Amino acid sequence: MRVLLVEDHEELALTVAAGLRREGMAVDVVFDGRAALERTAANDYDVVVLDRDLPEVHGDEVCRALAGGGSRARVIMLTAAGAVSDKVSGLGIGADDYLAKPFAFAELVARVRALGRRSVPALPPVLEHEGLRLDPGLRVAMRDGRRLALSPKEFAVLELLLAARGAVVSAEQLLERGWDEFADPFTQTVKVTISRLRRKLGDPPLIETVPQAGYRI
Repeated sequence: MRVLLVEDHEELALTVAAGLRREGMAVDVVFDGRAALERTAANDYDVVVLDRDLPEVHGDEVCRALAGGGSRARVIMLTAAGAVSDKVSGLGIGADDYLAKPFAFAELVARVRALGRRSVPALPPVLEHEGLRLDPGLRVAMRDGRRLALSPKEFAVLELLLAARGAVVSAEQLLERGWDEFADPFTQTVKVTISRLRRKLGDPPLIETVPQAGYRI
């Protein structure tokens, strides 16, 4: 899952981003609304964690732009304004969820994951295919009852392939959705991750390489 965190309090932003990365998410961070609009125009995010009171461009305007521009990204507002009227207005301008500061980090993670599942088409909380079972919430992957020891990136790639439901996913799409902005598009990162994932999944093989196109389950 790829997340954009928009928060003008730099220390808080970096702390939250580090925590989300430990949960296996690919996270980009910006500190103002203008940068948020630039990033969302250039990248395909699953979830945007959006502070409401931002410099340059207010969070409300960022939210309206995403909702009105057809962005697939789900928006969770993360703000100190926690009154019912604030929540109502935030949801009214296009936010999908609203979490007031201070917040429990575990709750933020749960809400981000829930929004990430609300893609088109919507995904179930547990992904399954021919003996393979992946639970993104618990970060558990099993095959035929055997728990798989996957790295965060291996887990992310497997989740993306299962979510595609048999469709081909290109290496570029895997890199875009599974890694953050610092990933080098010219490396063999995806190919190496797929190779390691195949070894851990075992036989019979589940991941098919589609020449000149990508990979699929």
